[in-house]
Amino acid sequence: MASVQTMTNLPSKADVELARASGQRLASLARTGKPLTMRVRDAGREQTIELPAGAVKLLIGILEDMASGRSVTIVPQNAELTTQQAADFLNVSRPFLIQLLEEKKLPFRMVGTHRRVRFEDVLSYKQAIDAERRKVLDELAVEAQDLDMGY
Repeated sequence: MASVQTMTNLPSKADVELARASGQRLASLARTGKPLTMRVRDAGREQTIELPAGAVKLLIGILEDMASGRSVTIVPQNAELTTQQAADFLNVSRPFLIQLLEEKKLPFRMVGTHRRVRFEDVLSYKQAIDAERRKVLDELAVEAQDLDMGY
């Protein structure tokens, strides 16, 4: 199973500032779209590493999100989530997610005695319910305007 990397807490103010500065410097170096060679120093040790252009682009995106104060989740293609990970992503309880699975509102597969849910399916479900919520809110706003409720 591919791992899902999550930074569940919002970045601290210091992290936001560091991400902003690092992201700007990295973006200015990455304009060529070629791999970058970086020197990394930790506890007096220094090493040189080469990063593929795609990884550099991804890293810049992560730093931009952190600089905006957002937490970051990285999910590889075809990743499968545990029911708890899927519930956390949807911001629902695990029992509620299990109910969705049993009602076949979300596909899943069994791995031994455990359910696994594809991230793409969870994301599609989230997008569908978000779209439905927006539609209902738009209808309520129109109705409130028709009734001259001051909105």
